[in-house]
Amino acid sequence: MVAVCATALLASLTGSAHAVDNLPPKQPLVADLQSGSKPCATGDDTVYVPEPPRLSAVLYDPEEDNRPGEGNPLSGEFEAWWTDADGTVQRRSHTTIPLPSGLRQSWTMPSEIPANTTVSWHIRANDGHDTSPWSDEGAGAVCSFIYDNTNPEKPTISSPEYPTQDEAFWVDGVGVYGHFTIDSPSDDVVSYTYGFLGGPYGTATADRPGAAVTIPYLPVTSGPKNLTVRAIDRSGHSSTQARYDFNVKSGRAAVARWKLDDPAGSRTAAAETGTTARAGMGATFGGPASSGMTTATTVALDGSGHGFLTPDSPATDIHETFAVSAWVRPAETDRTMTVASQDADGRPGFTLGLRAPDSGPAWSFAIGGARLSGGSPETGEWAHLLGLYDAETGKAHLYVNGHEVGEGVAATPAEAAGAFQIGRARGTTGYRDRWHGDVSDVRVHDRVVVPNEVSELAWRKPDLLGHWSLSSATDGASPEQSDGTPLKLDGGASIYRDADASCSPDLDPDCPYVPPPLVGDGHLTLDGESGYATTEEPVVDTGDSFTVGVVVRLSDSEPAHPMTVLSQAGQHTDAFKLRYDPPTYSWQLVMPERDEAGAPEKVVSQITGADGGEGPGNRLAVVYDDATDTIKLYLNGYTNAAATASLPDGWQSSGAFQIGRGKVGDGWGEYLHGAVDEVQAYAGALRDTDVLSLGWETNPCAC
Repeated sequence: MVAVCATALLASLTGSAHAVDNLPPKQPLVADLQSGSKPCATGDDTVYVPEPPRLSAVLYDPEEDNRPGEGNPLSGEFEAWWTDADGTVQRRSHTTIPLPSGLRQSWTMPSEIPANTTVSWHIRANDGHDTSPWSDEGAGAVCSFIYDNTNPEKPTISSPEYPTQDEAFWVDGVGVYGHFTIDSPSDDVVSYTYGFLGGPYGTATADRPGAAVTIPYLPVTSGPKNLTVRAIDRSGHSSTQARYDFNVKSGRAAVARWKLDDPAGSRTAAAETGTTARAGMGATFGGPASSGMTTATTVALDGSGHGFLTPDSPATDIHETFAVSAWVRPAETDRTMTVASQDADGRPGFTLGLRAPDSGPAWSFAIGGARLSGGSPETGEWAHLLGLYDAETGKAHLYVNGHEVGEGVAATPAEAAGAFQIGRARGTTGYRDRWHGDVSDVRVHDRVVVPNEVSELAWRKPDLLGHWSLSSATDGASPEQSDGTPLKLDGGASIYRDADASCSPDLDPDCPYVPPPLVGDGHLTLDGESGYATTEEPVVDTGDSFTVGVVVRLSDSEPAHPMTVLSQAGQHTDAFKLRYDPPTYSWQLVMPERDEAGAPEKVVSQITGADGGEGPGNRLAVVYDDATDTIKLYLNGYTNAAATASLPDGWQSSGAFQIGRGKVGDGWGEYLHGAVDEVQAYAGALRDTDVLSLGWETNPCAC
């Protein structure tokens, strides 16, 4: 009995102590309160919501109020109020079910709350014994929101540069910025979502509710365009879509252009547009241009004080957007030289040319204290340079051989109202950094030259050197389509033709099947032992950009050894070799770095199984781009990273063009067992889209 009484007394005392020692819940923190998904705010920062919001808060009970393993559940007591149209204060309240400390508790406001009225609210926590202070007591704050139940009105769109189709049908133009002003009659619009046909897409934020916004837009292609816009108000409501249609013309021509293809002995350079440029005595016209360039001849500047050309007037306002470009071939690369500049006060306003710092030569464009450098100038090698200053973005850009070098840098052009110069730059005591080498086709644009235009300016159109359809042979030689150098057939090489059949396998089951040629009426068949075809001289200059395409089908499903389909040799090794490598199940392009036996090689590959004498074969293409120092191997019109590599310096081979064999040691080997068709060779690097057209009898590259 004593033990029972003692136990009861202890339990009574323990329960009483817990009740007496209970601590009230913590005051809800303003940082833990939300009106919908938006943080608590009031006054000028009152939030707008598109529907009656879900109010929420995180409630806490003091940790010391709980024994180990225990926790006092908490209820949230919400209270909201507003003033109605009659001036009467309306109040609504809600108590949540008890939940453990630290959890978010919520109340979805009833649909009866009025629109466009400030609704305020607060909350406190209740642990069943005590309540916390209200969330707006002391250092706390009231939360407020406004329920907005209307969408903003559709915005209007206007542009001074690009009026609508109804106002002007075609307007400038690719590379010319337009500015589109967007405005909604609704005074609560805070942003606009927009999208131009083909991009860009984005969101423009107004400086204040109801303010208009202006979006810059740079057309990079010509043709019909449109801009679609929706207005977004403070609550997140969206307007209906507004659409603005306009038409963009092609990019306007250069404001100044000197092709520099004037006759030998000329003392001036004719201007296709702009002002004729006088030439110093160190300028010599009539030099040869590179294959595929836009001019047949060029001017050579001797690097002396007399080696220059100038129109004696500015070519452009360099405070506005402009671009300057030229084809150049340096005669040396160990000193700084200028291709083009424009005079300022004792200095150039900009320079485009070559720099020779201790780290090595690089192409360069400098303007307004900013300089971009990159690329690898090589003596005697042509390159295309373009420097661009974009006044809209305030950034300068440099392109070498059609590719941008690095990223644009901020620039602030200096005053430069002086004359445009070709081949020199203004210094404090005269001209300096004179160009030694060839220059061709100098252009100045008063707009942005967009990337696809830069690529086009820098592209040297490939020249077709030979196209062998391999459909016939006369006296052991297969003709070139344009009466060029024929291919001599030797050893186990012959032309296979689809003979006129006297029966039809479709009608006569005993009629033997005669497989058709790979392409057209015939193809070259090689026996894999001694058969090959060759020209008497080299076909492609392997020291410069070139492209070779071929259609080939292997006769074996598991070739016993590597087999070469195309090659062109130097004295000690092949300058390039296109071969099938059975162990790796791949076609390989092999290009040694030097004309030496055992020289390091660049090898790229495309994986594919051997044909086994069946099917249409594979269309292969080899491309060496000397301007970008890259080699590529294409399989059926496509390349990839594994089929691309860097080759900084190609070398010119002296050997004949070979089909069906390659150099092996001191002799020939890797004879091909299979069929070959549609061999095409070009001076210049074909683009990806052009390679797709290789391998067809009547459709050589139309590049």
